[in-house]
Amino acid sequence: MKSYRLSFGEIIIHDSSLAEVIVREGEVMCEQKVDEYHDFLLSSLVAPFKVLINKTNAYSYTFEAQKVIGGLQEIVAMAVVIASQAGLMSTETLMSVNNESKAWNIKFFRSRDAALYWLKSLEVCANVIVV
Repeated sequence: MKSYRLSFGEIIIHDSSLAEVIVREGEVMCEQKVDEYHDFLLSSLVAPFKVLINKTNAYSYTFEAQKVIGGLQEIVAMAVVIASQAGLMSTETLMSVNNESKAWNIKFFRSRDAALYWLKSLEVCANVIVV
């Protein structure tokens, strides 16, 4: 595991196709920060890849960022660790904004360990998930 600090928070690389994202408390994710996030994943991981979104902190997105956050086709599965009901609602809202542009392969968890276990158990073959 290797950890990287970006302008909006931290990304932990678990292996060549799995990253964990922790956005800093109170952060406002704008389109430029989403671009930084996408660029980092594309340059640091081997596609197709999986992402764990660790929502331990409260943060928000601008509307422009909401529209582009789901646009990275190389992400084939996401696990979201939800710490609160507000975190679940914000993630569901984000998904609804992007509903037409992306079919989400996403699962929600209360435990980081359970989320990592699920992601690691998925075998990814050329953008197809085999369970």
